Amino acid sequence: MSRRIRLVIAYDGTSYVGWQLQDNGVSVQQRLNEAALFITGEQIQLHGSGRTDSGVHARAQVAHFDTNARMPAEKFAIALNMRLPRDIRVLHSEEVPKEFHARFFAKNKTYRYTVQTGLHADVFGRFTALHVHTPLDYDRMQRAAAYALGEHDFKAFMSADCKITNTIRTIAKSEWTQNGNYLHYEVSANGFLYNMVRILVGTLLEIGGGKLPEDAIARALTSGLRADAGATAPPHGLCLQRVQYDDFDTEEVLRRI
Repeated sequence: MSRRIRLVIAYDGTSYVGWQLQDNGVSVQQRLNEAALFITGEQIQLHGSGRTDSGVHARAQVAHFDTNARMPAEKFAIALNMRLPRDIRVLHSEEVPKEFHARFFAKNKTYRYTVQTGLHADVFGRFTALHVHTPLDYDRMQRAAAYALGEHDFKAFMSADCKITNTIRTIAKSEWTQNGNYLHYEVSANGFLYNMVRILVGTLLEIGGGKLPEDAIARALTSGLRADAGATAPPHGLCLQRVQYDDFDTEEVLRRI
């Protein structure tokens, strides 16, 4: 009898074309599908809570798959990790009701974007943080981030390639924290448009660098014009931090491991 298994996955996206299966390179999803095929003998298709772009990382991606394998659900994490490359780790596996869907049941997601300031780039953060050597006004960026809070039409913060018609999203958290010369922008919402977080970050960095006014986010939200927002920040500073459901939170899983 088929069962549905839920996974919590961490990965370094540097070497991949993104989460989603693609023709132009190896994806995280492909590597997981291959590992699942080896341990189950089934052509398994994982379904993630959402896509991440090429070079984007995940601390806690959620995915599910169906299988007829009799392996105990909690053993799938160990078995998959034995077949996966070292830059992808399954942190947790469990059986869930067949109606669960990693994408459609997600209620809130949190992304973190990391920026390293200072004259010289940190060689150990080169794949996970954007180096900005020019001065940034941290307080100005913090104030500007608050303009994104609440329910808005984020059409101006969407890639031109995105064909979604409903561009209204609700942001519950939008703030910067500072740890030495590392700045972290965290944003939580009920959903994100394609490149939305990276465009928000690019706008905030231009505000911090004095290239855009402090209320640039508010102006872009009002106009709905992509030209009123800043550039799209590079992907490697972005990480999917947390996915929340009505009865499941990846943060609780990470605290237990």
